[in-house]
Amino acid sequence: MNKRKICVVTGTRAEYGLLYWLMKEIETDNELELQIIATGMHLSPEFGLTYKEIEKDFNINKKIEMLLSSDTSIGISKSMGLAQISFAEAYEELKTDIIVVLGDRYEIFSAVSAAMIARIPIAHLHGGETTEGAFDESIRHSITKMSHLHFTAADEYKNRVIQLGEHPSRVFNVGGMGIENIKRLNLLTKDEFEKSIDFKLNKKNILVTFHPVTLENSTAKEQFQELLDAIDELEETNIIFTKANSDTDGRVINQMIDEYVSKHTYKSIGFVSLGQLRYLSALQFVDAVVGNSSSGLLEAPSFNIGTINIGDRQKGRIKASSVIDCKPKKNSVLKAFEKLYLKDFQENIKNTINPYGNGCVSRKIIQNIKKVNLEKILKKSFYDLKI
Repeated sequence: MNKRKICVVTGTRAEYGLLYWLMKEIETDNELELQIIATGMHLSPEFGLTYKEIEKDFNINKKIEMLLSSDTSIGISKSMGLAQISFAEAYEELKTDIIVVLGDRYEIFSAVSAAMIARIPIAHLHGGETTEGAFDESIRHSITKMSHLHFTAADEYKNRVIQLGEHPSRVFNVGGMGIENIKRLNLLTKDEFEKSIDFKLNKKNILVTFHPVTLENSTAKEQFQELLDAIDELEETNIIFTKANSDTDGRVINQMIDEYVSKHTYKSIGFVSLGQLRYLSALQFVDAVVGNSSSGLLEAPSFNIGTINIGDRQKGRIKASSVIDCKPKKNSVLKAFEKLYLKDFQENIKNTINPYGNGCVSRKIIQNIKKVNLEKILKKSFYDLKI
C-alpha cells in the first residue's frame, strides 16, 4: 500500500512548536509518510537558524530560502514571490499528496498559493480567527479560501470558517495546538530552567514578547518604548525578553531589547528564541506573559498565570478571564500590572479555564486527514448560510 505523503510547512520557531506533536503522529503512523519543508525565519542567521532545532527531531526534506534581509514592505513582498517559485519546484519534486499549514504568516500564504496552483489539497490549522491589528487577518482568511480541510481552535472560529463559504463537513473544531505541548512535554524544573537560560529568577518575573502591529505605520518603536518605560517602574521584577519575528519593523524592537538588556543585565535577559521547551517551562515560573503575542492567549491561560495583552494585534481573538487588555501607553500598562497583582485577580486566575480546549489535538487531525478522499476534495462549492 502506498503511504499518503503529508507535507508539513513551517516558517517560524513558534509555529514549529505548535506542529511538533502532529509531525510526530504522522511520522509514527504506518499509513502516512511525513515530509517537512522549512522556510522563513528557520533559515535566517538573524533569527537563530532554528531549522537546526527541527533537525534534532526530524528529517527536513526541503529548505526554502526567503530574502529576510529586509523587513520593509517591499522586502517582504519580494520574499513572498521568491518563496512561491521555490515551493512550486519543491512540490513537484516531493510528489506531495496533501500539505498541512498553520496560521497566517506571509510565507505560509506563498506555500498555499503554490499548492493550490499545483492542485495539491491543503489542510489549514487555526483558521477563522481574527487579529484586527495585523495583516495576518487577511492572509489567514485567504488561506482558508484556498484550503480544503479546516481544523479550528474553537467553535466560534469553526463557525467563521463556515461563514466564509467552507462546507461544514470539512471544518473540524479540534482545539488549540499549543495545549498539547503543555500536556505532553516534560517541562523543566525551576533549577533546570534557570541553568538553561543562565539567569536567576526574582521575587516577581515576567516574560515579554512584543511584535510589530503590521497594519499600523511605524508604531513599533513608539509602542515598545512605552512598554519599556512601564517595566522600568516595576520593583523586584526580572524580565525575560523573546525577540520579535520577521514582520515589518521587527528589527527595531530587537535592537531596543538588546539596548535595554545591556543596561539592565542584573534584571533582564533576551533571546532570539527560547525554543518550545524553555518557553513553556518559563510559563510555570513567571507572573504574566506581557506584550501582544498569541501565546499569551493560547497557552498562558493553561498555566493559570496572567496575560497583559497590549494594543490591537490580537484584537478579535477569544480571551480567557486571565487576560488583561491595555493600550500601548505607559500608564495603561502600569494599570494592567496593578490589576495583575491584586489579591482578587491572583485568586481568580487559579480557576482560569483555557477556551482553546484541553489538548489531544494531533490524533483528531490525523484521523480526519487519513479518512478523507483526496481525489474528490479539490473541487469546492461555496457553502451559503441559510439566513
